[in-house]
Amino acid sequence: MPEAGGVPLRLVDGLELPPEYRDVLRPGELVADRSGRLRRLPRFFYAVESWRQARDVRLAPHFVLAEFLDVDVREAEPLRRFPRYVPCAITLLATHLEMLRQAVGTFVFISANGGYRSPSHRLLRYATPHCWGTAADLYRIGDTYLHDREMIEKYGRLAVEVSPAFHTLPFGHGVGEVDDHVHLDLGFVVQVPEDAPSEADAEQRDTPGEPLGGPGGGVE
Repeated sequence: MPEAGGVPLRLVDGLELPPEYRDVLRPGELVADRSGRLRRLPRFFYAVESWRQARDVRLAPHFVLAEFLDVDVREAEPLRRFPRYVPCAITLLATHLEMLRQAVGTFVFISANGGYRSPSHRLLRYATPHCWGTAADLYRIGDTYLHDREMIEKYGRLAVEVSPAFHTLPFGHGVGEVDDHVHLDLGFVVQVPEDAPSEADAEQRDTPGEPLGGPGGGVE
């Protein structure tokens, strides 16, 4: 497919990717969230050919694509090399983070593994907006590290004031809580670019597939 809109990346139908990528991205599959509700994974992705391209593509005035793709060995092996594929809704997340960046007037830092994670990332046990490219874990704003209740709650409140579309997690040490970062997400948003092919007659699985992630998962 050609480049989509103003994003200088090739648009890809996940259902047409080679099997090694379909197996880890699981495009269009239904997966359960933390409450057991079924959510359909993204089908359309942007292809990222190299780290240089990821660093060069600016999704918002203060955010480049590479900031959302920083993962370690817990990510599925095919997605630790190039080409890599990121859901199209990553542009929406960057736009909302830019609003926060303008409000705080300083740098906003995304944690490693804190941007896009595939459904096969070993940190995962259930569907979270990270798999849709619509969640970010922030560990630092300017010179302030977000590792205590006061700062986590302060910047969580500010983010929601800046954009009511943001959802944030409460401070705490249990499942669905955070104690060393601010989690922001836009929910399970799927973006279908104008140039995407028809979604009719797609061979998508309409029953939940295998569990997400691998050993050691279970966090947002």
